[in-house]
Amino acid sequence: MKFLPALLLAACILLASGCASHRPARGTTPQQHWMEVTGYCDCKKCCGWERNWYGRPIYAYGSLKGKRKKVGYTSTGVKAGKGTIAADPKRYRMGTTMYIKGYGYGTVEDVGGAIKGNRIDLFFKSHKEALRWGRKKMMVTVWR
Repeated sequence: MKFLPALLLAACILLASGCASHRPARGTTPQQHWMEVTGYCDCKKCCGWERNWYGRPIYAYGSLKGKRKKVGYTSTGVKAGKGTIAADPKRYRMGTTMYIKGYGYGTVEDVGGAIKGNRIDLFFKSHKEALRWGRKKMMVTVWR
């Protein structure tokens, strides 16, 4: 019981500080870009996978069709979560930080077959949340 106040204080400090991994580096200049912003999750519909006759997840189409798929992991091998962004790797390098109004900060850690040019996908925990976000054309702040 006597550690409870210290534990609550530590929790408040952590919550107030936020997640440093998605904040831009100091000294970098942000750029504003109009982008088409959509939502995605790790479900079959959003990520193009299905189960083989063993019950294992595999890619449903594309160059990796039939190969094993690690569901919920990005192309960089990171577990997808809030703040994960999929973008065109020719336009935005992996690790690029972005700020999207209504979503917050995110980092480019994934790619997608339909993501070309100024188009990004934001990761959501559920398909329902991704559908609720929908498709929006909006100004996005980018730190390269």
